Amino acid sequence: MSGHSKWATIHRQKEVKDAKRGAAFTKLATLITAAVKQGGGIGDPEKNFRLRLAVEKARQSNMPKDNIQRAIDKATGAGSAAQAEEAMFEGFLPGGAGVLVETLTDNKVRTAQMIRTTLDKGGGTMAGSGAVSYLFIHQGMLRVKPQTSRSKSLEEQALEVIDMGINDIEETNEGWVVFCEKDRTTDLKKKLEDAGYTVESAELVMMPNTLVELVPEAKEKANKLVDQLEELEDVSSVWANYI
Repeated sequence: MSGHSKWATIHRQKEVKDAKRGAAFTKLATLITAAVKQGGGIGDPEKNFRLRLAVEKARQSNMPKDNIQRAIDKATGAGSAAQAEEAMFEGFLPGGAGVLVETLTDNKVRTAQMIRTTLDKGGGTMAGSGAVSYLFIHQGMLRVKPQTSRSKSLEEQALEVIDMGINDIEETNEGWVVFCEKDRTTDLKKKLEDAGYTVESAELVMMPNTLVELVPEAKEKANKLVDQLEELEDVSSVWANYI
């Protein structure tokens, strides 16, 4: 599973880069809006675990509290955002890697055309439903730091984390990347924190179960195309399975 660990590291690096963009708060607001929709229109983070994760991610990026609340209010109100729908589009990047484009849109035809045009111009192709999604698993991903008190060795701590009922664990320089069933993400986060671990982030991801290693030229084109897809107005997340 070392390749998946490398994928998780790359995913983290993109997050850091994205957090520096001027449009970062707009994307975070879109994620919050999508979380409200995914949670059945519930705007209370305590009653909507997806929204709770989105709000935590926004706070980690220093998004102002007022901005977060406005995004929630917009999603639960009677405006156009309340009429938006989630839509997942699938495609292929240069080099043959798969890509999933998660969107929140009030016009699927318009959004599909924007994604198709972007893929075509960047050397990728649009794919039909199911052509790529089977390469990914919807899971929770948590970045965890070991306990500060070293009464237990790192190996003992890792075994303790595994015993909490996770799907997978990968060691990093900072600690571990832990994967779990998506509906258990917030519960696992609390369980880890109660046990003395520091959870740096917790989010829902489409983790690839099959990885494609691209040659440098194709990887450069794929990186550029993923960036362009992420910048599209209706796009909330982009997931790819290359390293």
